[in-house]
Amino acid sequence: MAKFESMAIDDGETVLDRFRKWETERRDTVYLTQPLPGGSAVDYTWGEVGDQARRMAAHLRSLGLPPGSRIALLGRNSAHWIIADLAVMMAGMVSVPLYPASSAESVRYALEHSEAELLLIGKLDGVNDNWTNIRDKLPPGLALLGLPLSPRPDIPQWNDVIERHAPLAQIHAPRLDELATIVYTSGTTGQPKGVMQSYGAYTAAFLAILRSGWWDTRPTARGFSYLPLAHVAERTAVEMASLAFGYRVYFADSLATFVDDLKRARPTIFFSVPRLWTKFHLGVNEKISPPLQKFLFALPLVGRRIKHKILAGLGLDQVHLAFTGSAPLTDALVHWYRDLGLELLDVYGMTENSAISHTSLPDRLRIGTVGRPQAGVQARIADSGEIEVRSPAQMLGYYKQPGISAQQMTPDGFFRTGDCGSIDTDGFLTITGRIKDIFKTLKGEYVAPGPIENELIAHPRFQAVCVVGAGLPMPFALLMLSVETRQALATAKLDRDALVAECDALRERINAQAAAHERLQFLVVVKDDWSTENGMLTPTLKIRRDAIERHYLPRAAAWAGSGQTLVWET
Repeated sequence: MAKFESMAIDDGETVLDRFRKWETERRDTVYLTQPLPGGSAVDYTWGEVGDQARRMAAHLRSLGLPPGSRIALLGRNSAHWIIADLAVMMAGMVSVPLYPASSAESVRYALEHSEAELLLIGKLDGVNDNWTNIRDKLPPGLALLGLPLSPRPDIPQWNDVIERHAPLAQIHAPRLDELATIVYTSGTTGQPKGVMQSYGAYTAAFLAILRSGWWDTRPTARGFSYLPLAHVAERTAVEMASLAFGYRVYFADSLATFVDDLKRARPTIFFSVPRLWTKFHLGVNEKISPPLQKFLFALPLVGRRIKHKILAGLGLDQVHLAFTGSAPLTDALVHWYRDLGLELLDVYGMTENSAISHTSLPDRLRIGTVGRPQAGVQARIADSGEIEVRSPAQMLGYYKQPGISAQQMTPDGFFRTGDCGSIDTDGFLTITGRIKDIFKTLKGEYVAPGPIENELIAHPRFQAVCVVGAGLPMPFALLMLSVETRQALATAKLDRDALVAECDALRERINAQAAAHERLQFLVVVKDDWSTENGMLTPTLKIRRDAIERHYLPRAAAWAGSGQTLVWET
């Protein structure tokens, strides 16, 4: 992985300052590439992006709203998601990005809590998002505007609106301490909290990744955006980084076209999550069996060609910077990608610090950890075992919740993350779970479910897992099978007895290395999908432990009494 030359950026520059630079210097250079249904794609240059954003900013100003008014944005990733975000900033207003997979109740809560004056509705279809449930529960009277690819042709449309306005010549010049956005956390318990981030946090975020020395800041760099832009990690790693460093961003049209869209982009920077890294791996294994891979990879010339062909087939042959986050990867998977020539770097961060906390880097990589603090970040472990972080990209606080904001901060300015972990003598951070997830068994012994769940979710048969057992003699695990496994069972490509044997072997392996009070008594295959709409998952697909426990724990005694090591919920 090559090291790239650092770019000169002043500490006082905002993201709008950086955009104006590229709008002037690279006016005719393509910035955003949006695929369309049918396989075609449309390119938007820096100049075109600026023109459309300035025209929409002029429209927002014409509405007579006071500076700092909240403008909400709901839609899957698209070129116009970023253009709309720029327009909100240019108009001097505050963006409220909403997860398209959120429950209808969460979306309505965020819109009402933030006092949004306008909702920009972007790319949605009700298949790859939750639009079908959201659309009928929007607050009555809320002004709406449709972006290109919006499912609402009956409301004012982006293209029509910008035709009526000249580009705004004097765009807003924000202060670094000025509120830029309110990002509602996915919320594993209770209502989501509105994290207030400033323009200074945006600047601190792109300066931190720049000063790491490994970010691809070349004009020829290419990013690929498919994780929700409403999530702070994607917004920082894709939108803010591309605006700061001036490189091109591609988007995915749908899950069905994902690989083709990725091949079109051939990104140099790629940020993903363990589920996709695992899916790529399983897809390769279906075409080339692991024993054959081992044989072919060992051949000097043939091995190099095969590895390159695999990466090219995934669209990842040009990647110089590959990040993974949100959950740990198995050592075996990390080594498999490393053998292909792709170093997966773990990152750690939270909405409250713009995802600027820890990262692994090629010259300081320790598998099993999330690396060391990024530039300007300090971290420590409290006496309780909680990870505390002070980041230059820290939030201003939670919107309308000063009491909770104060509770989350230590007197000397560290954010209480809620995660527990350890820091070794070289500064590498290992995360062991969430403090609030730890529960006591009937005997009063504490169980940390995180490490056990990490072992389970690494198995390709499972899409989501949850270890529970508060007040029970022994813990047990709830398993939601992957789509592929359910299809294989339905078509008799996978025998149920074979799956039972796999699960038993996995449980025995986990129990062999666990303390006696942490051993799993049995596993349960749940019959229903966990989703955002039924409240079992957050919009970022994390489990809502309290909701899962309320639903399943009442049946624990009956399952334990059955004497089965693998229970199929009926």
